[in-house]
Amino acid sequence: MELCVFTREIKRETIMKNYLYNKILIVMLCCYVGAIFSSCSNDITVATIDEDNYITSKTPQAYVLNQEGKRLTSLVEFREEGNSSIYVHLDKAAKVDVSAEIAYNAELLTEYNEQNESNYELFPEELVSIENDGKVTITKGEKQSSAGVVTFSSSDALETDKTYVIPVSAKVNSADAEISDGVSKHFIFVKDFSKIPSTDKGTGVKIVSCMEVNDTNPLNNLSFYMKNSGKPLVDIVILFSANINYDAEKGRVYVYQNPQVTTLLANREKYIKPLQDAGIKVVLGILGNHDRAAITNLADDTARDFAVELKAVLDAYKLDGVFWDDEYSKPMSPPPAGFVRPGRGTERLIYETKRLMPDKLNIVYVYGGTRSLDSVVDEEGNVIQPGEYIDGALHDYGGYWDLSSSYEGLPKSGMGLHSQKFNSAVMASEYNLRNMRERGYGLNMIFAMDPFRSNVYQQISQMEMMARVLFDDELEVREFYEADHK
Repeated sequence: MELCVFTREIKRETIMKNYLYNKILIVMLCCYVGAIFSSCSNDITVATIDEDNYITSKTPQAYVLNQEGKRLTSLVEFREEGNSSIYVHLDKAAKVDVSAEIAYNAELLTEYNEQNESNYELFPEELVSIENDGKVTITKGEKQSSAGVVTFSSSDALETDKTYVIPVSAKVNSADAEISDGVSKHFIFVKDFSKIPSTDKGTGVKIVSCMEVNDTNPLNNLSFYMKNSGKPLVDIVILFSANINYDAEKGRVYVYQNPQVTTLLANREKYIKPLQDAGIKVVLGILGNHDRAAITNLADDTARDFAVELKAVLDAYKLDGVFWDDEYSKPMSPPPAGFVRPGRGTERLIYETKRLMPDKLNIVYVYGGTRSLDSVVDEEGNVIQPGEYIDGALHDYGGYWDLSSSYEGLPKSGMGLHSQKFNSAVMASEYNLRNMRERGYGLNMIFAMDPFRSNVYQQISQMEMMARVLFDDELEVREFYEADHK
């Protein structure tokens, strides 16, 4: 009881002190405000804020974009003739009409190759034309210019398996806008596929076949064609999977290939080239492998080194890209030298891979640490959105929602909805596939397709429905290929 009385006295004293303090504070504040606004003889100078100190520029700042909103690079595959639209964009609406000019600039590629330790070749200037001599206009009240359409054509001198670059630069011919060197250039990476068939089936949808190659021959993706168009059902094949691993003896992260993947790559003429000759892209999966190395936890230098090795693998076997799957890793805590906490290295690794291989596909699985990605800052201080350094994102099974909030800047054409798992009969419904197509989403993944599995008739039935719903066509089934690489 005495303790309770004592406690009440303390509370009462505290309340009184707070009351007196607040009363004094209010009086002081009233005096200060009164001093400012009264007409008394004492002059009080109130400091003003110079807004020019935090407004970076009153002049609109310009930068270059392509039709997909990418600032630095485009990847265009063409047959006979291709084009890419380039725009000059302002960070604020133009107060008057602003004229600009887009031009072929060969010197930029020399600089690019030096910075990125690459050896890309120029696309011949004589095969390039820019509409209206490259002149574009940003109309008063608008932020984006009219399109500067860059058109390029095929030639017998161009090699099928080589990537060429059309470097373009922009300049503003008006004092009403400014453009800095770092954002005035764009590189169009082009591949002439005139001698290779196209898998494009005319509806904007591509089928990605993620093949469990430990027990399935990837050539089975040549077993299914469209009856009317003659196009293969599958557009992209993922070799699932190579691994990201840590070599404790050498203290480095490296690309590991199990015996099955090794056999496929070592015999690319038998297992890989026939797919590519049919127009199908072949992509290498990268998956964790039960040690400290993960897609998500490499420090910047470690990420760059791994990206360099990955490029060497893709170049050696003439593969078309990388698929990232964040599973089965065991990161160490606290992270050892060369590593960071899981999740803090994801963007850097995937960005560095795209930086080194802008002509290759960069696809992520919407799972784990790649469930969403943030922007990164490049070497010149440009903010690079995820949609600029990845080309596609494939939902986990059951995923169907728009991915714009997870990968800013990624167009719908790069979003994979309603992924299907053929080895356990997780199939998309006709309604879902039709809805996906009608809403403009461009990718659908099938996992572990295998015509030698016991549910082969269910798989074929599903592919028949996909041919009908996604491509307005019928399925033609051809020969199957035994898994002779095991």
